[in-house]
Formats: sequence, C-alpha cells, structure tokens
Amino acid sequence: MWVGRTFAVLHSERRLPGFSGDKPAAMTSLPYALRTLRREVLEFRFSYPLDIVPQAGPRESLHYYLHSDKLAWSVMSMDARGVPRVRGRLYGEVYKPAYIAWWGLINLGYYLRRKDASFLDTFLRQSDWLESHAVIRPDGSVVWNNPYDCLEGSTLLIAPWVSAYDQGMVISALVRAHRITKRPQLMQLLRGASRIFEIEVRAGGVRESVAGGAIYVEVPGAPVPGILDGFLTSLLGLYDLFMETGEGHIERLFREGVQGLKSILPLWDYRQKWSWYAARGYLCPPAYHVQNCLLLSVVARLANEPGLAAQSDRWNPERLSRIDRLEIYLQFLRTKNWCRVRHRTWRQTQARVSMLVRNSDGPSARSNLQLETGTGHAICLSNAFPHERGASE
Repeated sequence: MWVGRTFAVLHSERRLPGFSGDKPAAMTSLPYALRTLRREVLEFRFSYPLDIVPQAGPRESLHYYLHSDKLAWSVMSMDARGVPRVRGRLYGEVYKPAYIAWWGLINLGYYLRRKDASFLDTFLRQSDWLESHAVIRPDGSVVWNNPYDCLEGSTLLIAPWVSAYDQGMVISALVRAHRITKRPQLMQLLRGASRIFEIEVRAGGVRESVAGGAIYVEVPGAPVPGILDGFLTSLLGLYDLFMETGEGHIERLFREGVQGLKSILPLWDYRQKWSWYAARGYLCPPAYHVQNCLLLSVVARLANEPGLAAQSDRWNPERLSRIDRLEIYLQFLRTKNWCRVRHRTWRQTQARVSMLVRNSDGPSARSNLQLETGTGHAICLSNAFPHERGASE
C-alpha cells in the first residue's frame, strides 16, 4: 500500500491511499521534487495514524483489520457514480481495484462507528463496482485486473495484470458485502477468487513457492520476496474468505502463505529494528513500516503464530532509541536515493512507459500465456531491454 520520497528526482510510489501526505502525482518535475524533498527530509516521523481493529476477524464481523480517522484523499477523484480513481505520475488517472475496495472498507468502518447510512451506501456502491468488474478467466480464476501499464522497480507490468494485493483487498470487501446483502452472486465470485492463489506466477498467477509454503506477490515477476504489506493483505483476504465459506482448500492456501511468510520474513528485516521495502530496495518509510508491523501482528493473531507477533513487537517504532532513530532515518535517505539513482527514476514518464510497452509487444516478449489466461504479463527490463535499469516503484 504507500510511501514517501527524497532527492530532487522524480519517483512514482505506491502508498496507502487516503493518508495525509499523499500528493497528486501529475505535476511538473521541479514542484514534485521539492515536495518530495520536504516530505522525506523535513517531515519524516516514526509514527503513523493507523490502528488495529480488534473486532475484525470473526465470521459475523463487518469490521476490517485496520482503520484510521485521519485520512486525506488528495490522489483520488470521483467519477459520476461515486467510484474513486487514483492518480499516478507514470499512469495517469485509473481505476485500481484495491483502492476502490479500501475506500469502501473505510466507509464501512465509518458506518459502524457513526451509524450514518450514507457511509453504508458508499460501501455498497464500491462493492457493486467490484462485482461488475470481476473477470472470470479461462482457467476458472475470478480476478480483478489492474487495467493500466505500470513500472515497478525493474518490472514492466502490461495491462491487464493481476496482483495478490488487489485480490486480497477486494476479497475482504466483498466478503463483508456478502455478510450484509446475502447475495448469492457475490458468493459465486468469492468461491472463484481463491483460484489465482494456487497458480504460479510463471503460469499467470500470484503464487511463488518457497521452502515450506508459498508467498503471494503484489507485483508478479518482481524479485522475491516482494512487497510485504501486499502479501499480508492477501493473507487477510484469504482468511476472510475461509471464515465465510469454511472451505478447507482456502484454509490450506492461508496456512501455506503463513508458512511462506515465516520462511522468508528475515529477508524483510533490518537489524531487528525496521523493515525493508520489497527485495531490500530501500528501508521502508514510516507509512509502510507501521503498516507492516500492524498487519504482521494481525496475521500472527489469526494464525496463532507467536513468532510472527514477536517480530512485529521488535519492529515497533516505540522501542527505538534516539540512536536507532537517527540510524534508520539516515539509512532510509541513503537507500531510498541510491534506489532512485540506480533506477534513474528521473527519466521515467508516461510516454516512456508507453514506449517500453510498445517495444515489448513482439513475439519474443509475449507468449501464449496471455491468450490462455486473459491477462497481461510482466517483463524484467534488465533482461528484455539491457539498456534499461528499471523505474519507479
């Protein structure tokens, strides 16, 4: 879900939509770079306005696992139906399934706390959109595709592409919509939504098998271990789906994900103090790190895994000394800006993304997989285009 930035270069980043600090990405280079510089250097904080919701988890609960009342939606614009679109510097204004699901879940949380029916109406409007935009693939998977081309690090994602993060967030939203409406059509979609977690990335799915289990990736084709909060969000979706259906194969997918998480969690750990973003690209900004801590704590509770809970506690920013905080702040600035230099993010524009997609459109880049599954695909730029060194996350 969601970060910050530094240095006078351009960088498009994925952040938890709605939190203060989000800025429209479609802006000129210098103002964007200056905002980035101020936010990362002068506004770096070790806390973040996000809370665990202890009521979430049981089958009868409508609550989602995280909530915040301190939201700003400046990267969002509403269409005529009241469905949000999100803006990104490298892809413009798009419908993103996870963003729509999150907007719905936040409004459901407001309804549960304030008893204002307008919030429930907003939630149901988002679930209607998600229901109508579900795609049933030839392999039987029900998915919610991302309908835009995107650069994530050195991975070029060509529309329409699937993501475990979007899939998990949408499942959690539609499970709660089903609990409210009892509509059988929603259950039919939900029963097919777990299939994508059984399919390996190389076959058009979101699964990467690891020792003892599996991980479910937010960015198919990106280096393992991938983005931690996206993986954790997908596990919560699978847990919600298991609680709603009681089906054993969905519980197995959840348990395999938990085992995979336990197996590779050290890859995200920085000196028992902080978490890495993706495949150790850079230290997480506070927004990501706090989210990693809270989501890990929730998964630990649901899976009854004290080892995961202990790691979440070790990552708690409140445990950091002043020396630790200085170390993390400096390491964040160093690793984040080295990542930008390494990927040459200042060169990335929507036009350049379009050019890379066009250049990837030959027989050597595409396979029959796209035709068989009805999905887009991912390309590692360093392999397909040796002169490219990647792009923004």
